[in-house]
Parts: sequence; structure tokens; C-alpha cells
Amino acid sequence: MNQLQKYWIAYITIARKEVLRFSRIWVQTIVPPVITVALYFLIFGNLIGGRIGKMDGMNYIDFIMPGLIMMSIITSSYANVVSSFYGAKFSRHIEEMLVSPIPNVVILLGFLTGGIARGLSVGIAVTIVAMFFTSFSIHSPLLVFSVALLTALLFSLAGLINGVYATSFDDVSIIPTFVLTPLTYLGGIFYSIQLLPEFWQNASLINPILYMINSFRFGFLGVSDIDLTVALSIITLFIVVLFTACLSLLNRGIGIRS
Repeated sequence: MNQLQKYWIAYITIARKEVLRFSRIWVQTIVPPVITVALYFLIFGNLIGGRIGKMDGMNYIDFIMPGLIMMSIITSSYANVVSSFYGAKFSRHIEEMLVSPIPNVVILLGFLTGGIARGLSVGIAVTIVAMFFTSFSIHSPLLVFSVALLTALLFSLAGLINGVYATSFDDVSIIPTFVLTPLTYLGGIFYSIQLLPEFWQNASLINPILYMINSFRFGFLGVSDIDLTVALSIITLFIVVLFTACLSLLNRGIGIRS
């Protein structure tokens, strides 16, 4: 057995553990975000959406649908990796991985696979629920899948960075509560940034989640406030930067080796 085969077995082992970790407790990991989004559809879509009227020429519930799906992907992929990695630190079995003859990039990819799998699983479940509230046709299935995959990867990387620096279980929830949630709600889920004054339109461009939601919305509905090429370029840039940062943190043992 050559080195590549050994690394592949190590990757599959870590990835399988990460996927089983959330799939075994699917009532806690898959069902809650589905219920939450169903309530958003019911309240903001059906009850309030009729009074708001059209948004970018379409029914309000259809407009917010891609953003709600993307929100569930973001929170689920992030939560999976940050909790799993910090749990590995807390139980100290991450140290066994780092001292084993496995490259850190293989360990990183294993954790990321779990986050991506959970994010996409929740995204699919939420999309199925959306069918009961909206009647939509996907403008570009390839773009929808690509943006969902890239977003799940990006926030899996962000979750790992949070897990690296977390020193308590409270630290695991600080970033999602005070950073991730505000950025998500201000990322254009419930409104088009074209409705904002010029200053706030420009300020919104600082928010990276805006580009993910708009490119995802274009994949579903064919409309976007942001140029698609710019949006995909920014998402890719963030992935490269965060992947490099994660690998550097693992190589240096930040937050792991004392």
C-alpha cells in the first residue's frame, strides 16, 4: 500500500466519522433548521409577504426563498465544524491525529467534508419544505449546486478557525451569535439592496454573505443585485484565504499544542 492510499483511507475515516456524527442525531442537526425556515416562510412569506407586494418583480415569498435556504446552509456547515473541532480539542483526540503520520491537509479535508455534508443535507431538506410554500423553477441547477457547495466549504473553514481559537464551549457560540447572524440578516435575504440609500448600498458590499445570497438567488430566479462574476470571484477568494489560514493554524498547532 503506497502513501497515497494510506492518506485516502485516513481521509475517508475522518470524513465518515464527521458525517456519522451529525446524521446519527438528525433530529437535532437536520430538523431544527427546517422547522425554523418553515416558520420564516409561514410568517414572512404567507402572512406578511402579501402586504409587502412584489420584490424585484416577483412575489416576496419567492424572493426570500433562496436566501432562507442559503441561511440554513451557512449556519449548519459552520456549526458542524466548530462544534466537532472544539469537541476534538476538548477530548484531546485531535492531538492523536496531529502526531500521526497524516498530513494536516488530510485532517482538514476530513473535517470540511463533514461540514459540507451537513450544510448540503440541511439545504436539500429546506428546499423540499420550500416546495410547499412556493412554486419555483430553478434557473441554473449547476449554479445553485456550485454556490451551495462553495458556501458550505467557506463556512466550514470559518467554523474550523473558530474551533481552533475557542477555549470554552461559550466561545463556540460567540461568533455565530454576534457576527454570523447579523451578517446573514443584513446579506439581502429579506430585501433587495437597491431599496437602500446609496451609502448603505455601498456599505452592504463589504458583507461577503451578500455575494453568496445573490449568486444563489440568481441560480434559482435569474435575478441578482450583484454581478455574478464578481460574486463568484469574491467567494473563491475567501475560500482560498481561509483554507490557507486553516492549514497554517494546524501546521503551527495554534490553540492545540500547549
